[in-house]
Amino acid sequence: MLVVGLTGGIASGKSTASRLISAHPSRIPLIDLDILARQVVEPGQPTLRALVAEFGTDILADDGTLNRPALGRKVFGNPQRTKTLNRLTHGAIRRRMAWLLVGYWLRGEKVVVVDSPLLVEAGMWKFCGQVVLVWCSEEDQHSRMLQRDTERGLTPEDATNRLNSQLKLASKIPYADVVLDNSSALPPSSSSSGGGDDDDNNDGPSWAKGINASPQLKQQVDRLVSSWTNRYGAGSGRILWLLQWVLPPLGLVSGLWTAYSRRKATEDKVKRQSKL
Repeated sequence: MLVVGLTGGIASGKSTASRLISAHPSRIPLIDLDILARQVVEPGQPTLRALVAEFGTDILADDGTLNRPALGRKVFGNPQRTKTLNRLTHGAIRRRMAWLLVGYWLRGEKVVVVDSPLLVEAGMWKFCGQVVLVWCSEEDQHSRMLQRDTERGLTPEDATNRLNSQLKLASKIPYADVVLDNSSALPPSSSSSGGGDDDDNNDGPSWAKGINASPQLKQQVDRLVSSWTNRYGAGSGRILWLLQWVLPPLGLVSGLWTAYSRRKATEDKVKRQSKL
């Protein structure tokens, strides 16, 4: 089973790419770690108790649930507190993710996407057979945040602080096997650049109609998902998948080797970038 990690940054378009993947006719299962992150801090969960012990009872709402804006005000713009928050939540999220992956493997799924904005920061890229980064410029991120959240009281300074609290998208590129360009500066697409389902007015694949995304992003996602399904859809790829599914030890060895080789290659890329 191919585990694909999908990541990005605030307002980069990762959530839009995630919706496109979920809407694709191939019906690729998707695990949204933001949803798991909400589940592990529900009332009564050990993670919520740990957060209260670290950040204080004022991060709780009157009904005992987590007051996310209050927690955000304590964390955003403070790298040390962001690191503490991640340390307290990531272990619980990983455990839930692992059980979901086991369930999908037992169902015979060939590809599963793990959607996480902190895939790199949390080290979860090491467990993925492929990492996909949704990229745009920092200027695009800043302007999109203001367009989206100004009515909620977000100021330009708040947007800058939130961007500075996360790892820059440029620093995530060495971890990515595929980069989806969601930049506002992309030129208009041509009908020859998309998949076979592109319509005449370049709105992207027909299955993606109604989803608020650029034609370019729709086309990139369509080609990407098609590459996943083709990988195990026929021929030697399908035979290899069947062998790994029927013989779990073979699948385990293959997965460990893939993880090791990808980790080594990625760490080499990160080292080369740090020397530039």
